[in-house]
Amino acid sequence: MEKLLSSSKEDDDHEILNLLSDGFCHHCHLLLHHRLTLLRKKRKLNGTLYLDEGLESSRDARDNPVNGSSSNSESSGKRNREQRDSSSNGHHFDSSSPESLGSKKSDFELWINDGIGGDSKFGNEELDKQKERKRYSQVQCKKDFSLIEKVDGKCINVLQGLELHTQVFNPMEQRKIVECIYRLQWRGMQGKLKERTYSKPKKWMRGKGRVTIQFGCCYNYAEDKKGNSPGIVKDEEVDPLPSLFKQMIKRMVKWNIVSSTCIPDSCIVNIYDEGDCIPPHIDHHDFLRPFYTVSFLNQCDILFGKNLQVLSPGEFSGPASIPLPVGSVFVINGNGANVAKHCISSVKSKRISITFRKMDPKKVPYKFLPDPELEARVSSHVSFHFLRNPF
Repeated sequence: MEKLLSSSKEDDDHEILNLLSDGFCHHCHLLLHHRLTLLRKKRKLNGTLYLDEGLESSRDARDNPVNGSSSNSESSGKRNREQRDSSSNGHHFDSSSPESLGSKKSDFELWINDGIGGDSKFGNEELDKQKERKRYSQVQCKKDFSLIEKVDGKCINVLQGLELHTQVFNPMEQRKIVECIYRLQWRGMQGKLKERTYSKPKKWMRGKGRVTIQFGCCYNYAEDKKGNSPGIVKDEEVDPLPSLFKQMIKRMVKWNIVSSTCIPDSCIVNIYDEGDCIPPHIDHHDFLRPFYTVSFLNQCDILFGKNLQVLSPGEFSGPASIPLPVGSVFVINGNGANVAKHCISSVKSKRISITFRKMDPKKVPYKFLPDPELEARVSSHVSFHFLRNPF
């Protein structure tokens, strides 16, 4: 096997992987991919080592073994090949259900080069930096959103403060993050998360009932059974930010997407089924501005405007529509966060988003403890200063 990989070209690696894993289940495919990567790392061409992005190290593989049996059925093999093909082409992929991932004993971890320091993950810190610089240079940023509307008798740009950063998380990373979210969903379904962490309302009408998972704080969208008003509930506890989510924050801080002076300490995961939506709103001021939404599985449009219209249950219209590509980070700040309302009409296919936010220090839950790992980012922040491609 090692001889085969050593003699093959990089372009042939994906074909070799597909051939060897034909008919494998999704987890077995990932395990094989990881093992081939370990062999591939032994190849050295002119002193340059090729590393795949978004893969666990050998230590991670030992600590997080893949459980479950493989499936050799024709339908399973076809489904996995379609997933691999769509992921390798940078397109949307369909991931496993929370039920199929719930049997895994250990929590999923994804290594993302956060540049904190210390030993290099792969033994060569300089090569790691070069790899990260290349990834960072692929990120595109759009900041020139504009919609002039009259507010209090004045014409202003109600989209001022919005930013869209694309290609922040590549297809392999997206897959791993989505699988982590499905495991968290499974734990919530099994009652293994704190009571207010996981929520699955009844779908009593079109657009209602999306699954949410909250970390860091419990936020009420409406008055609850205890009479708590909309906003952060100070006497309720939820689970802390998962390790993977903190790794995502560290990347966004280092890549100048998240400000090191306002690092998120909470988030909400929205899991949309077809037909789910988010109605027009302005985010509660219990959270500081800005906040950051990362999109997965499928692209959708977010609508903005001083006044948004409700056409029918789950269907809205507005003067500005912004597409949110998968793997992107959408920053909502300024007038875009405080003046314009925003919403998402009923999605046409399954979608997942994570919105990271920082709580107002005066509104944090009574038992909330700041995460020292994230707090340290303020003092140790080292960012990239390379040019990125504008839209």
